[in-house]
Amino acid sequence: MLPIDLALLGGFIAAAAAIIVSPGPDTIVILRHALTGGRGTGLAAVSGVQLGLLVHTALAVAGISILIASSPVLFKALTVIGAVYLAWLGIQSLRGVGGLEVETGAAPARAGRACREAALCNLLNPKVILWFLALLPNFVNPEAGGVTAQLIVLSALLIAINILWQAPMALAADGVRRWLGRPEAMRAVNRVSGAILLGMAALMLAQHLL
Repeated sequence: MLPIDLALLGGFIAAAAAIIVSPGPDTIVILRHALTGGRGTGLAAVSGVQLGLLVHTALAVAGISILIASSPVLFKALTVIGAVYLAWLGIQSLRGVGGLEVETGAAPARAGRACREAALCNLLNPKVILWFLALLPNFVNPEAGGVTAQLIVLSALLIAINILWQAPMALAADGVRRWLGRPEAMRAVNRVSGAILLGMAALMLAQHLL
């Protein structure tokens, strides 16, 4: 029997779903790669996000995330690194380097890059750390015991909800690749995705540093 109250579990599912479906850096990176290399590359990016969440789970259980968030210097450093990484991805997309180009070759290499970029994007996003620190504890019942087990179960549920949303999104994006064969269409999508990533980087800095 899981050491989690059903009422808390229902509230967690609702809160997690609301946050997951809100567009963020993970969404943009997944869509970029799904439109770039097709469903395999898009699903590799989805896998990368889940790898990032697994690391966040391990850090939260170990208490390291609390240490990072409680130290203004460490947290600001992470914010800057994350914002710089998003800005770099945005600039690359605007330049058409690693951006949306419908290609058929080198699928394994493209999938590996997609997985790495998505994992780094998730790991360097301070909002994900705040999610694990600010939201997860609200759905843990210390009186039931097994706090570590509760955190692991909730994190696994979060990852499952993430996959249920992001995997179909990546597959749907792959379905529109045939309309991106025109150079002007690819350039337009590159510019939009690049601008969004740069905007997210600026917003991240503004929210946590100003």
